[in-house]
Amino acid sequence: MSSPKYKRILLKISGEALLGEQDFGIDYKPVEMISNEIKTILDEGVQVAVVVGGGNIFRGMKNSARLGMDRASGDYVGMLATVMNAIALQSALKKANVDCRVQTAIAMNQIAEPYIRHRAIRHLEKGRVVIFAAGTGNPFFTTDTAAALRASEIDAEAMLMAKNGVDGVYNDDPRVNPKAKKLDNIKYSDIIVNGLKVMDTSACTLCEQNNIPIVVFDFKAKGSLKRIMDGDDVGTYVGN
Repeated sequence: MSSPKYKRILLKISGEALLGEQDFGIDYKPVEMISNEIKTILDEGVQVAVVVGGGNIFRGMKNSARLGMDRASGDYVGMLATVMNAIALQSALKKANVDCRVQTAIAMNQIAEPYIRHRAIRHLEKGRVVIFAAGTGNPFFTTDTAAALRASEIDAEAMLMAKNGVDGVYNDDPRVNPKAKKLDNIKYSDIIVNGLKVMDTSACTLCEQNNIPIVVFDFKAKGSLKRIMDGDDVGTYVGN
């Protein structure tokens, strides 16, 4: 068996990916599918860290405005939503016989470890999946930025952005414009200069500064993670 393309990766999953067929909350089907996909590459020796969003439960900017909350309070509620998703994913991974730890940027010792960089790296080296929850622990920063930050801190060799039903980066929204063209390889600067809505520009810049390539792919396509580790052309590669 050939060695995987990346030895250590950070997988970014949107909260919406966990909705499944529901309008709100967590559907066990996508959670189970994601855990099985992670197990597949873990068995090949890949060290896997995960950041999951919370948009299936609460979106900071959108929901806080409706409730009359200030932006900071709304963002904190969103961070707690990511913790709920992280615990659900941890349970699914344990069901698949995968050792897993949740680390949170906000202290909640009864349910998760506090985020400690060296401890996280040690977990990865021991073959455990580490799920980073509660974003960066600060308001006004998205989980995209948290993913890029954690990927940089743990020396990840790549950040994999799992999109919901979109198989890469396009020059326009393919769900609106049927003539949108898929981009197979782009530079970090292309996202910023062309305003491609793939991730926050701050997250993209952080990955560029630390030379972490980004692979944007459709998480619904079964076997995508393994194909990426095998070196196949999957989704869109963002790098220099």
